[in-house]
Amino acid sequence: MSKRAVNITALVSGMLFGLGLMLCGMVDPERVLGFLDVTGHWDPTLLLVMGGAVAASALPIRLAMRRGRPLLGGMLEFPSQRAITGRLVAGSVMFGVGWGLCGVCPGPALLNLLSLRADRWAFFACMVAGMALFDVWNRRGSAASAAAASRARS
Repeated sequence: MSKRAVNITALVSGMLFGLGLMLCGMVDPERVLGFLDVTGHWDPTLLLVMGGAVAASALPIRLAMRRGRPLLGGMLEFPSQRAITGRLVAGSVMFGVGWGLCGVCPGPALLNLLSLRADRWAFFACMVAGMALFDVWNRRGSAASAAAASRARS
């Protein structure tokens, strides 16, 4: 499969995902926060959406695993790292706290830009800034680790 076909497939898949989020109301932070409010007016919609997504993807994933390769070519790739590290836990906690405070995660944050609301644009800008800061921090850490490993070998 050509690089262009892969990109078009990714674009169509992302648009379908976004459309599904919009149809289910998952771009509305109030709905997401309603799901997290288990002691108040709990809204189970998010649980139903997640359950539907798992159910809809279970069979295609099983078939792809049995087949050994995706329908559109390429290779099936699964994470090789299975260890639960401090970095994984810290990232998960940061994501969860941010999601719980704002009711928005990256997919809906991008869709929320269409609302032209200043608070949604501010959230998106802060999210992108956080990603950029993490990238800088991660590169510095990788460079420092590589330098330490190089000194240890010499």
